[in-house]
Amino acid sequence: MDVAARIETALKRAIECNVGPSSPPRLTAAIRYAVFPGGARIRPRLCVAVSQACAGRVTSAAICAAVSIEFLHCASLVHDDLPCFDDAAMRRGRPSLHRAFGEPLAVLTGDALIVLAFHALAAAGNSSHSLLPILVRTIARGSGMPGGIVAGQGWECEPHVEVGAYHRAKTGGLFAAAAVAGAVASGADGAAWHAFGESMGEAYQVADDLRDVAADSSEIGKPTGKDAALRRPSAVAQLGVSGALQRLEQLIAAAIDAVPVCAGVDELRSHIITESSRLVPRKLARPAA
Repeated sequence: MDVAARIETALKRAIECNVGPSSPPRLTAAIRYAVFPGGARIRPRLCVAVSQACAGRVTSAAICAAVSIEFLHCASLVHDDLPCFDDAAMRRGRPSLHRAFGEPLAVLTGDALIVLAFHALAAAGNSSHSLLPILVRTIARGSGMPGGIVAGQGWECEPHVEVGAYHRAKTGGLFAAAAVAGAVASGADGAAWHAFGESMGEAYQVADDLRDVAADSSEIGKPTGKDAALRRPSAVAQLGVSGALQRLEQLIAAAIDAVPVCAGVDELRSHIITESSRLVPRKLARPAA
């Protein structure tokens, strides 16, 4: 089974273990709607890629961490789309969850996925009991305070914020958690991977800012122009399109340089280069030389 299929199977199993005939059927349907079909699964794939680079294989603890991280990401998307934040009508090319199921179920779905994330992570203790406390701390830090997703959303409610700090919290925090957790789950030094993950996350958010102004909604599966409409901090607003593209290139280079020495360092760096080429909107992509 390839990595992508293994992640999808683990996500399905984790949900099935937590729903049943006694569960509210519409909430159960909403949870599945929030997770499947997924997007690119960038964060869990990053976690698994680091695990493979460190250990030469994907550990079961890394799969548990990857599932936990993806549930937290999906929860953040559900909450981010709510009328009190972005009021987004679309996500992944179809109606956002609150448009499909209503706001009360959207709030509950996000809450349920956060709880489910840590339930799934607890399964890592079955094979790697000693690693569980640090995995819990790592993933909680990437999703909460002071520098995780919650902090990133909180910065949107402040009158002033530095764009880099906002990006490092809103997106970089969970990317850093994915990289660190993948290393920890393989018995490596997780702290050595934090800078790599944070650079990848900040790069992804800069690319998302570019997509918001230069991509079609059909290309990215969600509305565009939201940053300007909601006056959100944005690399494009601060640096312009060309400056944001340059910043993206700098962050990708920083991520590549930050990959610690490990058995799979060359393969991982090649993987980063391949993945980063997909971040730039089609109309801004430079033609191949």
